[in-house]
Amino acid sequence: MEFHKKPTTFVGHVKVKVENLQRSIEFYKNILGFDILEQTTSTVKLTADGKTSFLSLEQPEDVISKQGRTTGLYHFAILLPDQSALANIVVHLVGNGIRFGSSDHLVSEALYLHDPDGNEIEIYRDRAPSEWKWHGDEVDMAVDPLDFETLLKFATPDRPWRRMPAETVMGHIHLHVSELKKTEEFYVKGLGMDVVNRFGEQALFLSYGKYHHHVGVNTWNGVGAPPPAKNSVGLESFTLIFDNEEVRNQTVTNLKQIGAKVLENNRFITFDPSGNAIELAV
Repeated sequence: MEFHKKPTTFVGHVKVKVENLQRSIEFYKNILGFDILEQTTSTVKLTADGKTSFLSLEQPEDVISKQGRTTGLYHFAILLPDQSALANIVVHLVGNGIRFGSSDHLVSEALYLHDPDGNEIEIYRDRAPSEWKWHGDEVDMAVDPLDFETLLKFATPDRPWRRMPAETVMGHIHLHVSELKKTEEFYVKGLGMDVVNRFGEQALFLSYGKYHHHVGVNTWNGVGAPPPAKNSVGLESFTLIFDNEEVRNQTVTNLKQIGAKVLENNRFITFDPSGNAIELAV
């Protein structure tokens, strides 16, 4: 988890919009194993360690269903601490009849599933960074079949999945965007990330501190895809955690220099060229 704590900048929180808050709470509690940290009539902050929240849900007023072919959330990715946790949630999901996909990305092993509103969730574990293969500034990643036979050897039937391990964090976020050129400028020159993998002309993977990616962006919903309606299911915002105010202030300056909008009113909020909202926090 060295890539998800200071002084490295990392994705500390994701807020997603849902149609029915109570239905979503039941899914995130009973299936994924979160606890509730705080709750209001329209929002809930979820927790794995009982003290902090890296994921919250919101039911907007006059909410509408998830819209296709738009920018916004592709998936958010929950990083588990080890293979045993990943193996145990596989057993748990199968036992509860939850459909999911899977992939071996070389740097990680991942599961993919959807919440009741169609928000996509990745649940993964990282391989040791010493096993990642770099070619210059780019890291090898792939979409290979997951070896379940080997993974399930790490399951612990005497300690089955009950809840998210306390060490779980938000690993990364992957976004649909409308184009890549301005998007790359925003994330690299504005937010200070490095491009660590290019997937042809369709996707970029970006990170801080040589992680395999804190943010992924793609044009798979179409170049020129429009933003979704404000009250639709999907991404509300995600938060980047900076080491200190000096680093954040420099980032704000960099964003303004490339013409990005930064709202400063108790919180610092910026928007990528496709309208995805990002809170800049310390």
